[in-house]
Amino acid sequence: MTQDQNRSQEPDRPPAHQRKGSLLRTVRAVAWSMIGLRKGAEYQKDIDKLNPIHIIVVGLLGLFLLVIGLIALVNWIV
Repeated sequence: MTQDQNRSQEPDRPPAHQRKGSLLRTVRAVAWSMIGLRKGAEYQKDIDKLNPIHIIVVGLLGLFLLVIGLIALVNWIV
């Protein structure tokens, strides 16, 4: 299958860098993904609306906060 045929089968959606998803929706998508609970329909909506760069940034920030929180918890307990 050629690249043009693949594009014709995809639904009409803006390129990834032009998607303007809300910050709250991005944070929710990343949080649910980190937990491992995600509905297929919500995943499809995220693909259509969220910017992948925003997802990466929020994911890295969430991971950083998780690690800092675990370090603080261990220091508090010990």
